Amino acid sequence: MKPLIEFQEVCKYYQMGDTTVVAADHISFQVFKGEFVAIVGQSGSGKSTCMNIIGCLDVPSDGTYLLDGRDVGQMNKNKLAEIRNELLGFIFQQYNLLPKLNLTENVEVPLMYAGVSRGERRERAVQSLERVGLGDKIRHKPQELSGGQQQRVSIARALVGEPAVILADEPTGALDSRTGREVLAMLQELHAAGHTIVLITHDNSIAVQAQRIIRLEDGRVVYDGPANAPEAVVTPKAAGV
Repeated sequence: MKPLIEFQEVCKYYQMGDTTVVAADHISFQVFKGEFVAIVGQSGSGKSTCMNIIGCLDVPSDGTYLLDGRDVGQMNKNKLAEIRNELLGFIFQQYNLLPKLNLTENVEVPLMYAGVSRGERRERAVQSLERVGLGDKIRHKPQELSGGQQQRVSIARALVGEPAVILADEPTGALDSRTGREVLAMLQELHAAGHTIVLITHDNSIAVQAQRIIRLEDGRVVYDGPANAPEAVVTPKAAGV
């Protein structure tokens, strides 16, 4: 089976004055269709760099990133935007909803970029909002909702384009613990329904809700395996203690 996501010795370097910062250091892994993978690490571990590369927001300095078999590192900005909208659905920590648009219009945004007709956009957006339990609020504005409900809208927006991969960046970070658990339960339901999910988090208690954990330290993979294995649990050294 061809992997949906494949990192082959991916490196990312940033220049800060005279210093070269190594944000990703020969990272290799694969994610296959239907997996629920958590990429976990503390600040400076390289997880945000991996997220940006997976999400086609950045490209490797060296090595190869293949998304559904396509070499992302060889794409220009326009092609990156095109493949991002075609294959990826994003769930952000701060929701990134447009305050002047109602919920239906917010969920329609990815379909507008994809050139979907107005009528089909509206129909699919409403169906996506119904799927996350917000079918009775389709004309509400984001500020009329709780944080948990706003995150549900962002999940509906991520789903509406039927992406190959759902990329969730700290999706519970702005939520209280109870609402965070509800969002995680929704992600697990989506995984059970066959969706491929990549979750980015610094929190080990969140990461273990996934099926598999890829743990990063100092830009390198230090663990890649089942989330329920004893060695998947963060060590004091990895926690910076």
